[in-house]
Amino acid sequence: MALDPETFDALIDTVRRFVAERLRPLEGEVEANDAVPDAVLAEMREMGLFGLSIAEEYGGLGLTMLEEAKVAIEMGRTTPAFRSAFGTNVGIGSQGLVMAGSDEQKAHWLPRIASGEIVTSFALTEPDVGSDSGAVKTRAVKDGDTYRLSGTKRYITNADKADLFTVMARTGDDPGARGVSAFLVPRDLPGVSIGEPEKKMGQKGAKVADVNFDDVPVPAANRLGAEGEGFKIAMRVLDRGRLHISAVCVGVAERLIADCVAYATERKQFGKAIADHQLIQGMIADMKTEALAARALVLETAAAKDARKDVVMESAAAKYFASEMVGRAADKAVQIFGGAGYIADYGIERLYRDVRLFRIYEGTSQIQQIIIARETIRRGG
Repeated sequence: MALDPETFDALIDTVRRFVAERLRPLEGEVEANDAVPDAVLAEMREMGLFGLSIAEEYGGLGLTMLEEAKVAIEMGRTTPAFRSAFGTNVGIGSQGLVMAGSDEQKAHWLPRIASGEIVTSFALTEPDVGSDSGAVKTRAVKDGDTYRLSGTKRYITNADKADLFTVMARTGDDPGARGVSAFLVPRDLPGVSIGEPEKKMGQKGAKVADVNFDDVPVPAANRLGAEGEGFKIAMRVLDRGRLHISAVCVGVAERLIADCVAYATERKQFGKAIADHQLIQGMIADMKTEALAARALVLETAAAKDARKDVVMESAAAKYFASEMVGRAADKAVQIFGGAGYIADYGIERLYRDVRLFRIYEGTSQIQQIIIARETIRRGG
């Protein structure tokens, strides 16, 4: 159920003010400390941000995809680490459970995910498995009412603080995607260990780390769906996740454009504001046009998903276009700011580094191209 317009408008206004007044002033601190302050996480829980996509019956806000996208755009106007803090609970860390969980599984986990009491992570990528996600090597061997889970997952977002992992593991001898199943794996099971967070190019404050499973006893009741359905579940989760990330990209681009306009109208060269120079105007025009196009594609696709239409191609197109778009916008922003854009004080170089990841996770741009082409051919044009 969608929120009534008045309630949703109030939510958007609250998130917008939270970003502008609370989060943006903390961006430098998050970058320096590589951590989101605990007080901010508590405020996010209080606002219900950890449960945006979870049904009201389980304590969430129950937003539609279109509503979630609009919130994600607002959150995109600050450093991505803030959104990432609750992003796995809203998206890839919870949606397998939402889409394929049993009533008992949902009742046990979703209320605590929605409240932010527990943090979730999605464990698909492995040291030798990235874009070819049907080739996972982590194995789950059935032993009575238990699966013995062994393997390593890599670059897992929020692994350092996750309490629950949705893990893709091979359960049979079938090759490729047909042999992959999905499991809910609590962090406190014996044999689960987390590696040290990786040092990254950008997105400081959002941690990724290895997750190791050493003969972990996972109850059979923790399997999501039937054996062999894990890949199908993962792809459905990623369809939604790609739209969410696309919306974040739009928000970051809109932030960059606003920052560029503010700077260009104040900065003077050759006796006038640089905003009066046509070559600067050309860059701003390109940024704005592409951001508007991305916003339209994201919101239209989100509405189509809410209408239960097949949006596999459109979600991939939105992710591909929006993530590439925000990369171009960040590059132009550095150029408009000139030397100041290369200096940490203005935050532009930070966003330039932050947005580079959007073209990689939730499926690289090249994977999106493959999906777009495949679906276009399948549909006949």
